[in-house]
Amino acid sequence: METHLADWLKDRPEGREAESILRSCVHCGFCTATCPTYQILGDELDGPRGRIYLIKQVVEGKPATDATREHLDRCLTCRNCESTCPSGVRYGHLVDIGRSLVEAQAPRPLGQRLLRGALREGMTRRWLFDPAMRVGQALRPMLPAALKAKVPTRREPGPLPGRTHDRQVLLLDGCVQPAMMPRIDAATIRVLDAIGVQARYAPGSGCCGAIRHHLNDHDGALADARRNIDAWFPLIDSGQVEALLINASGCGAMVRDYPHLLRDDPVYAPRAQRVAQAMFDLAQWLPREFAAAADRLGARVRRKPAQRVVFHPPCTLQHGQQVRGEVERFLVSLGVEVQPVADAHLCCGSAGTYSVLQPVLSTQLRERKLAALQAGAPEMVLSANIGCIGHLQSGTDTPVRHWIEWLDDAIA
Repeated sequence: METHLADWLKDRPEGREAESILRSCVHCGFCTATCPTYQILGDELDGPRGRIYLIKQVVEGKPATDATREHLDRCLTCRNCESTCPSGVRYGHLVDIGRSLVEAQAPRPLGQRLLRGALREGMTRRWLFDPAMRVGQALRPMLPAALKAKVPTRREPGPLPGRTHDRQVLLLDGCVQPAMMPRIDAATIRVLDAIGVQARYAPGSGCCGAIRHHLNDHDGALADARRNIDAWFPLIDSGQVEALLINASGCGAMVRDYPHLLRDDPVYAPRAQRVAQAMFDLAQWLPREFAAAADRLGARVRRKPAQRVVFHPPCTLQHGQQVRGEVERFLVSLGVEVQPVADAHLCCGSAGTYSVLQPVLSTQLRERKLAALQAGAPEMVLSANIGCIGHLQSGTDTPVRHWIEWLDDAIA
């Protein structure tokens, strides 16, 4: 796609990157066919190709409008279009640039700024989010329906193992998961202990930066990334840990993008690359390790908390990290009946803070996804990202769990 940058953008790195991405697009339209928002709204400007045209106009000097911003806001950043694109257009990076440029030219109304600021600051600070979530869970029966949907029923984490092992891995000490669903991390620690691996957290680490990044606080996201790299890099580089395991695929997609985000930082670029190389989604790393250790250590499936399950692959796993089929194959190897799902590539509508900022579209996408997931009447829905789990559970009585919780219960 021929592109001519506006003079004010020619010498800026985001301009050069946007031009490179735009020139790789051949406007074939394959992306439109797999875009969740286009399927619902039917508007070309609410699909990837249309949004690419909008961004192209802005980088070429056409002033952005409120309508431009709204069309970009409706994008889930699910990156399904990247999986579909035959030309390898890096749409996710382009829409990040586009949103930043557009918001500078078309500032948001005060109400939007306040809401986004509350999400950005409140969700990423454990000292604020943890007590707020505990209060919300305690008062959940009295909450209005819209707020109750955002506050999952608390499932206690359960006891943690006290053994030590020579093999050690790092876990992400995230921002919202420990308060919303602490059982996910506890289950991960117990399963790793069962195969002779000790999980640990690096002091000083914390939120991956994804929330800030997708709310256009790029400097804050980079600060989060550098803080985590400072905490993780010495342990990884010295060989004290053999991997950084992440059990929230949204966080994993963000950490995998650290080398790109810090590519112009001479100090952090090589460290970010090393951290990203050591990072694995739990679905990539655990199945082979579990199979290797099961006979030796007795980490066997003794019962099946649900025999007939369906797996929802989060967009951040299948499109962001390009990890597909690992969980399904692992569960099948354990004797589980994993049901097929129509349109498994489509987003459930959670998308980080999207369900708060775009509630109508988010709910429509959730209902479509649940209809596909529950078509075969599964006993349980499994997924790999906290946002998807909470969002799907708010629309169904069928239990929705992280797959590591299923495995933890199965070997308990």
